[in-house]
Amino acid sequence: MTASSGTAFGPLTDRVAAMAGEAPFDRISVRDHVVEVEIGAFAQERGLRQKVRFNIVVEVAPVPQPLDDDVDLILSYDRLTEAVAHELGAERINLLETLAERVALRILREPQAVRAFVRIEKIDRGPYDLGVEIVRAKAAMVPEQVQAAPRPRIAYVAPQAVPHLAQWIADLGGDAPVILTVGARDLPVPQSADPQGQRRIDLLAIEQAALALAGLDVRCFVVGTRTELDWAMKNGQISVWAPSRMVLDAVGGPSGDGLALAVWLAGQMDAVELVVIGAAAPDAPVSVRVWAAP
Repeated sequence: MTASSGTAFGPLTDRVAAMAGEAPFDRISVRDHVVEVEIGAFAQERGLRQKVRFNIVVEVAPVPQPLDDDVDLILSYDRLTEAVAHELGAERINLLETLAERVALRILREPQAVRAFVRIEKIDRGPYDLGVEIVRAKAAMVPEQVQAAPRPRIAYVAPQAVPHLAQWIADLGGDAPVILTVGARDLPVPQSADPQGQRRIDLLAIEQAALALAGLDVRCFVVGTRTELDWAMKNGQISVWAPSRMVLDAVGGPSGDGLALAVWLAGQMDAVELVVIGAAAPDAPVSVRVWAAP
């Protein structure tokens, strides 16, 4: 085995050492952290939990002195495993590449973190491991990656309130970006004997209503992923949420109609409030305001 291949396939710490440079940083690491999770892009991987192994090494800036044995002054190992747990709990992920990227970026938001090495491997797929390994540096991150997304105002627009969309948008503007949600129209939808199939049909009916709502105002854009929502909020775009992707990929995803999904989204996005237009106030994990439709 050559030196280069040994670094590539050996312990992650070998690669870290090879890239350390003349003035290496201190490092902390988590090795062989194994969790069971549903992950994968193929249909046969849905509903199947697989063992995934994480190895993470983080280069850290020098700690303040004197340290005085104070845990609050250092980057705790727990923050590495918490980053993994947070990203696995946020939504169902198809690709190891996506998961590695999100874990690395979350770790790099820590003040002390300088560079993150993340290796993730599926270990249940056969007599071999399948994996991905990435390196990300805080210095290469764009400001949007370093900063957390702003907190939005979520608005649920009941069908009878839709014709007055322009006025609602004017009233919703102000101190927080706006995400509009809507329920399915009162129209017949196909019926399926398969509960999962029926769930997809019902979500598509809501997405049809979202597309129709967005068509009423040129300021509105239909978006369906957390990444798109975060980008829209940072760039002042009014989003109309198409729920299928986030709901179907959620770990323990929500059920119910459009209003129930709006409540769930408000919790996921840590919304400043949920505005309910033309419907009764639901129980929600955030503040709720009710506006009567004309």
